Amino acid sequence: MSEVSATVAVDLMGGDRAPDVVVEGVGSALAADPGLHVLLVGPEHALVAAAGFERCTPVPAHEVITMDEHPANAVRSKKDSSIVVGARLVREGRAGGFFSAGNTGACMAAATLVVGRLRGVERPALAAVIPTGERPTVLLDVGANADVRPEMLLQFGHMGAAYARITLGVASPRVGLLNIGEEPTKGSMLAQEAYALLTEGLPGFVGNVEGRDVTSGTVDVIVTDGFTGNVTLKVLEGLSRQLLSEIKAALTSSTINKLAAAVVQPSLVALKERLDPDVYGGAPLLGVNGVCMIGHGSSSARAIASGVATTAKAVRGGLTEAIAVAIREPGGDAV
Repeated sequence: MSEVSATVAVDLMGGDRAPDVVVEGVGSALAADPGLHVLLVGPEHALVAAAGFERCTPVPAHEVITMDEHPANAVRSKKDSSIVVGARLVREGRAGGFFSAGNTGACMAAATLVVGRLRGVERPALAAVIPTGERPTVLLDVGANADVRPEMLLQFGHMGAAYARITLGVASPRVGLLNIGEEPTKGSMLAQEAYALLTEGLPGFVGNVEGRDVTSGTVDVIVTDGFTGNVTLKVLEGLSRQLLSEIKAALTSSTINKLAAAVVQPSLVALKERLDPDVYGGAPLLGVNGVCMIGHGSSSARAIASGVATTAKAVRGGLTEAIAVAIREPGGDAV
């Protein structure tokens, strides 16, 4: 792990099993990365659990936004909550990025209202990393914007390409537009107009991709609206769980199958590892003026550690600056 310094603010109260799994995950992330500094944000009584960690600074926050609260209202009314304080640390430059497994809507609202959008960005987009055959694919938007315009999809393409370069190490990302056919004339008017804009304004755009291509590794980045992207992501998550469950049931249904399972177990463990979303730990909200990574509410300690590590990687790679350049100079290569 790189020893280049990176400071990440972490929401101690984010997630269904906070603060315990957050403390464990932060401890693992710090142990694995000697250049990582964490600003751990939460109530003083909960911060005691992480008192022995090196390179971990407690930042008191006396309010907590729960999972069932209205996102924007909670962010506006609870200015001393762990989510808002964490976002404020990024805005003030004390942290390069913020990670939370708390209320997703509140995290997005805090990132937008407190950290603020990058100049020129119409709407920030939520990105997810999808496991594929050879290397992962970035899918965006996966829920931040149900209704979009063609110009926004072009910006999503630039932002997703920057994320693929910096966090996945793809030198020249291939970008596709999710559609119901490969031809430029397929799909809605939105898709057709976006196709024209992406062709003209996005280096690396290779055309339309269909639903069957999402997990094939055909492209490195897939662009779509937040409604379609969210449905696609949830279908993939459900299908992955179902397939693994069916495989387990089949391999334990008889004595012979159990013996066979013992033989293929290493391969099955590797498959489960490749499909496990905990490997990346969260989805970034791209287009805000700082790295903001949002984890799943059910995140394990491993997922927390991965999310913090991915946030630090994006900070070190200059993700925010790369997106700013891509939006400001859309014809260029935001490296």
